[in-house]
Amino acid sequence: MDEATDTLLRYLRAGRDAVVWKVEGLGEHDARRPLTPTGTSMLGVVTHLTWVDCGYLGACFGRPFPEPEPWDLDDPATDPNTDLVADPDQSLEEILDLYRRAAAWSDRTVAELGPEATGTVPWWPEDRRHPSLHTVLVHLTTETHRHAGQLDILRERLDGRIGARADLLNLDVDTDWAAHVARVQQAADRFR
Repeated sequence: MDEATDTLLRYLRAGRDAVVWKVEGLGEHDARRPLTPTGTSMLGVVTHLTWVDCGYLGACFGRPFPEPEPWDLDDPATDPNTDLVADPDQSLEEILDLYRRAAAWSDRTVAELGPEATGTVPWWPEDRRHPSLHTVLVHLTTETHRHAGQLDILRERLDGRIGARADLLNLDVDTDWAAHVARVQQAADRFR
């Protein structure tokens, strides 16, 4: 694997690890309940990322994930947001295990095909429909980190867990957060 692909894969894996860490330790209810006005839930994001990973680095490169999607998004009767809802018949751990299996499958695609392999992304515009694996890897890494950021904010609101992972909080835990929040609020209040 070349250095650029290795670097992208390392960053993708870091994003996936952050996603898992943000969900680990939650109870089933908190992991599944809607936390935004549009219904975003912690496990819903994981479910979405599972099938995004499988789609982009699986089916788009002729390597469909061996476990079938639980829905048919091509069926007009299927709710277009169904991939954002965690399967109520699977536990939090089962959903995280599926995400890990999907990630391992995707990583094998990268290792077996290499960055210059060409895929087909049917939902992309025609002029970009046949990207290289490198391009898809950049897209998927960006998508994963975007959703990890969502989970970061949601988890902080749920129980105060902060940081990218247990050993990398990226924040000074000794900060007087109440004073910091008051400073931020004071600055905002100047524009009321």
